[in-house]
Amino acid sequence: MNDALVVIPTYNEKENAPDIIRKVFSLPVPFDVLIIDDGSPDGTANIIRELQKEFPDKLFMEERKGKLGLGTAYIHGFKYALRRGYQYIIEMDADFSHNPEDLVRLRAACHDQGHDVAIGSRYIEGVNVINWPMNRVLMSYFASYYVRLVTGMPIQDATAGFKCYRKEVLETIDLNNIRFIGYAFQIEMKFLAYKFGFKIKEVPIIFTERAKGQSKMSKGIIKEAFLGVLKMKIDSYFRHFTR
Repeated sequence: MNDALVVIPTYNEKENAPDIIRKVFSLPVPFDVLIIDDGSPDGTANIIRELQKEFPDKLFMEERKGKLGLGTAYIHGFKYALRRGYQYIIEMDADFSHNPEDLVRLRAACHDQGHDVAIGSRYIEGVNVINWPMNRVLMSYFASYYVRLVTGMPIQDATAGFKCYRKEVLETIDLNNIRFIGYAFQIEMKFLAYKFGFKIKEVPIIFTERAKGQSKMSKGIIKEAFLGVLKMKIDSYFRHFTR
């Protein structure tokens, strides 16, 4: 077992999953991979099972029945990682919007530089997004501004979904009480790490819109994030953050 686990949720990712798994395993730093598949009707899980024969000691899969939400998929993966003693747990998309080569730098920010959370940031050095329409770039950028304004977090890319955690962060945060299941989950996890006083580092990355498959973004996800940030901030006034 390696010390770092990459958690990748999948739903209808048969076109991307094999390539991204092979890319992760080709990196100079070793990583294990856990796929959380939500009953993909396109047969993604069958493809992963075949790949497990090739990578039996470092490719794992947990299958869930139905599309249960991004946040719950990651929480499932985090609990899996903690039970098995991984020191570094990384969340990453399956569609190559996150460059697997950046896994090495995210792990290094925690392993070598002593940070507790490393965020693959699109906005720490300008706006580093490829193949997004301008309206989506603006929506994402100003969403992060809105989160900073409401929460006070000094994080430029508050909605980023490419992150490395030391296991102590996930052990401290009560994963059973995470309330959001969509992209607001990403904000909530950062906010809790920030409130508990963990050291957070933004690592510059280039985000590339998926070339294969379909995006899972929806209006409901955006609404959850907008309203959820306000509720999250209000609730924090009535909670003690000690570790």
